Amino acid sequence: MTEDEVRQQAFAMPIDNPAYPPGPYLFVDREYLVVTYRTDPEALRRVVPAPLEVTEPLVKYEFIRMPDSTGFGDYTESGQVIPVRLRGEDGGYVRMMFLDDHPPTAGGRELWGFPKKLGKPELKVHRDTLVGVLRYSDIPVAIGTMGYKYSRMDERKAIASLEAPSFLLKIMPHVDGTPRVCELVRYAMKCVQFKGAWSGPGALQLFAHALAPVADLPVREVVSAVHLKADLLLPYGEVVYDYLQR
Repeated sequence: MTEDEVRQQAFAMPIDNPAYPPGPYLFVDREYLVVTYRTDPEALRRVVPAPLEVTEPLVKYEFIRMPDSTGFGDYTESGQVIPVRLRGEDGGYVRMMFLDDHPPTAGGRELWGFPKKLGKPELKVHRDTLVGVLRYSDIPVAIGTMGYKYSRMDERKAIASLEAPSFLLKIMPHVDGTPRVCELVRYAMKCVQFKGAWSGPGALQLFAHALAPVADLPVREVVSAVHLKADLLLPYGEVVYDYLQR
């Protein structure tokens, strides 16, 4: 393999058999349980990086099923998204995510900067209840529940929430351990086919864990719970702030 061939073929590692294919990435029947809750404002300020601004002391805790996704396969994800604002644009800061599949873990971290770690999340219907559970080292760290399909949610609001921009803090180290990449990345999903959205009574419990510290943003009050389902397209992101450019 020549130097030019390396440059032409380089996309992801390993170079001759990458862990994931090039995008964009289509998610068929992507399904969410999102429990929005009120938390401690000081706790939020400790974890949200400038220049992002916290707008309200709210957190969206998400459980996401992805049974059919381009190059990533069938997997489940769970984590926290914090409503923020950047230069007048509202969006969500993705604080941490846990999932049970290697390709989207590697691809999410390397391409966009998703803060992904391996865990054991699940989302399922148990009789009349939509149930989301996240386990880390076999210990439950988050349990979310919602009454199953209690009432229809406005379609326009649901699609707007699915297509709202999100922000990621992408960090990649140099070989000497210093930051090689330290950027704020913006991305937005595209709704290809909307398949339904519902609201209903919800509850959320978070449990302390040294390596999955979702409980550092404690639940003070559950504000809402929604159940969303759609086919979504995930494009590449864009850099909106470079911390290494001074």
